[in-house]
Amino acid sequence: MGEGMGNESYIMPFISSANIACGGHTGNADTIKRTIEIALKHNVAIGAHPSYYDLENFGRVSQFISVLELAELIADQYYLFEKIAIQMGVPIHHVKLHGALYNDCAKDALLSKTFVQTIQAIDPTLIIYGLSGSFTVQEAIMNGQPFYREAFADRSYQKNGQLTPRHLSHAMIENVDQVIQQVIGLINENKVVSLQGDIIDLKVDTICIHGDGPNAITFSESIYEALKNNNIELKKY
Repeated sequence: MGEGMGNESYIMPFISSANIACGGHTGNADTIKRTIEIALKHNVAIGAHPSYYDLENFGRVSQFISVLELAELIADQYYLFEKIAIQMGVPIHHVKLHGALYNDCAKDALLSKTFVQTIQAIDPTLIIYGLSGSFTVQEAIMNGQPFYREAFADRSYQKNGQLTPRHLSHAMIENVDQVIQQVIGLINENKVVSLQGDIIDLKVDTICIHGDGPNAITFSESIYEALKNNNIELKKY
């Protein structure tokens, strides 16, 4: 959320937590404040969403940076977010990396360790959202930082359990029935079907939907209704 799509008021009623852009791939103090205001209206937990500094590519291109640079960019973006949240009297629930930085950390133990230890130094109670089965989750466990294992409603998976890279076809799921089927399968069975047809075990605590997708509003409302119809509680924190 807070990524310039202008759809926050339409999506927030159907979600429990929001990852809010904080200046890396997009966003600034004004958009952070306005997005938090909408989240408050709908009792949605807020989280910082740091990324590579890359406005041109929306944070979706990998970069080669040192661990010191990684720690600095995460801290700088988080502190911008925190400053506004404190001014508004709103607690920060979690931190989730964005785009290429999220995926790079998921696959790299050293980057994940740097991310987790940076957040731990800032606030050891913050929940880290990390890709289920990733180094991010492993490092959170090893360092004693709270975490949620994350899966995706609108992204396809490879047979190794990784997300299908965005440059490949069918990386994004565009059919609402397929999205719902994937979400219900993840929740009820902790399983997802890869593009290759393999059934993958995937423990999940939270499910992400991309707010910048063309079907984001439809997906969020449809998932919400599907959860209700399947007697699955959407917890509001």
